[in-house]
Amino acid sequence: MTESWRRPALAAVAVLFAQIAAAQGLPRSADVLLGKEYRGPKVSTPRDREGKPLLTGYWKLLHESGKPDGNLGKDEPQFKLPYTQQGQQALHDNLTKYIDPEARCVITGIPRLLTSVLPFEILHTSTRLGTFHTLSWHRWVWLDGRPQEDDPDPQYLGNAIGHWEGDTLVIESVGFRDSADGKFWLDDNGNPQSAQARVVERWSRPDLHHLNLSLTYTDPVYYSRPIHYTRSWVLGGPGEGLKEFSCEWNTPWVVNHLEPGPGVIGPNGNRGYGPNQQIVPDLPLGSVDSSRGTGYWLFRPNKPKPSDLPAPPAAASR
Repeated sequence: MTESWRRPALAAVAVLFAQIAAAQGLPRSADVLLGKEYRGPKVSTPRDREGKPLLTGYWKLLHESGKPDGNLGKDEPQFKLPYTQQGQQALHDNLTKYIDPEARCVITGIPRLLTSVLPFEILHTSTRLGTFHTLSWHRWVWLDGRPQEDDPDPQYLGNAIGHWEGDTLVIESVGFRDSADGKFWLDDNGNPQSAQARVVERWSRPDLHHLNLSLTYTDPVYYSRPIHYTRSWVLGGPGEGLKEFSCEWNTPWVVNHLEPGPGVIGPNGNRGYGPNQQIVPDLPLGSVDSSRGTGYWLFRPNKPKPSDLPAPPAAASR
């Protein structure tokens, strides 16, 4: 495939997305970032030499109407998590003391990445599985039969070991960091996560185009019982995949100008993007090749930043 062929093809795809968005009255970013249910003929699940499903692909969320994204309490009554007293205090600290770690470009952890509304990719081999996320974070899951370490070093994404139960890939993660340091949130809503957390993911790919997750989160420090969470994705189209993303690294300006907490969480359990509480952020995300990110800034209206490009002369003279 030559570059001369790719450029007009990509331009045509961009125009198509814009036309679809205009026809449906939806923001263009929703058509680019969210998945749409596949309506074509069923295609069998791809498998490896041992007959196990391969999860490799670019996966776009099938948003559930009436359910929040970025909230581990999506399937809980009133979207509220079962906090312990210590969990209530940790939540209060996250809401009132700490700026969103993700907005400060601190590594986003698990399960927060799995609750995101943004697409992600999986690269699956016989010995390791990698998940790669829109904000440039990634994790590796060992599939070579090794046991968990007795005392693993705490990490934002935990220490992940996978095994198969039939056609279901089970990933167990322990050894997380703790929200007490103000650098780690369970999800977009500022819920806390402790170093004693245990995350069990059960992944299945019933056919080529669909990927399902059933997750159980257990954290005896901040929550009174296990939390169950499910969601599904659809395979992205040909040529779709993660794009470059530039995070604006933590500076004194960020710490001094952004408010603590996740912002206003609506009755739908979602903090939303920007003043219109839309489901997905505007495009572009990040800043690459002089294209400034317009929509991903703490889920709120963009604020001027020292790294913003100056206005073009024509705009500045108006």
